[in-house]
Amino acid sequence: MNEPIKTLLFDFGGTLDADGVAWKERFYALYRAEGLDMAGTDFEPAFYAADAPLVGRLSSTTDLSGTVHALTANLEAELARRGIESDGTRKESDRGRRVASSFLSEATATFERNRPVLRALSERYQLGVVSNFYGNLKAVCESAGLCPFFRAMVDSWCVGAEKPDPAIFHAALGRLGATPERTAFVGDSLLRDREGARRVGMRFIWVAPKSVQDGRGEQQAEFAVTNLRDLPKILR
Repeated sequence: MNEPIKTLLFDFGGTLDADGVAWKERFYALYRAEGLDMAGTDFEPAFYAADAPLVGRLSSTTDLSGTVHALTANLEAELARRGIESDGTRKESDRGRRVASSFLSEATATFERNRPVLRALSERYQLGVVSNFYGNLKAVCESAGLCPFFRAMVDSWCVGAEKPDPAIFHAALGRLGATPERTAFVGDSLLRDREGARRVGMRFIWVAPKSVQDGRGEQQAEFAVTNLRDLPKILR
């Protein structure tokens, strides 16, 4: 693992669009801010029940806004199915639109911060995205203004493999003509991103809030940052 890094692969959700916080946690925080009285352990299965039907069913041209609004609409329906009502003062449909709008605003601010970093990195390394996604990863990255920085985008639905399956990582390495020994994967999930990198033989850089890193103790990663702006320091 002493080979110099030539290629950087990135997760999308939670990594490129947030500082190490996954979509599930971000949606939960926004719903809590809207008054949702629901434990996180109960929200998790509701989120995945809303998320799963979108895989492979969104148009490949659906942008980030369309994706987030579709997911929020499913979440509203799922919460209603489980008998979870709003506070009664506002319609759930209005709540969903507010949640989607807040989510997109936060993501937009993160993209603004990350673009200069990605631009600089793309001048030194070849970059790629590897994401467990719905089949529209390229359209989402285009709408976020990220496509110019990446030479390969690998969507789990399109290649038929999900992280941490080595196949999805090898798909990206093959498109870039890269080797695991000279590649680092940047992601927010220890289960999917770190484990996938380990199986393939790549180095891993963990993006997570400091509180999350501290809470994992020894069960974290050799290299960790709290946002992408710290990546150049780690890579040096």
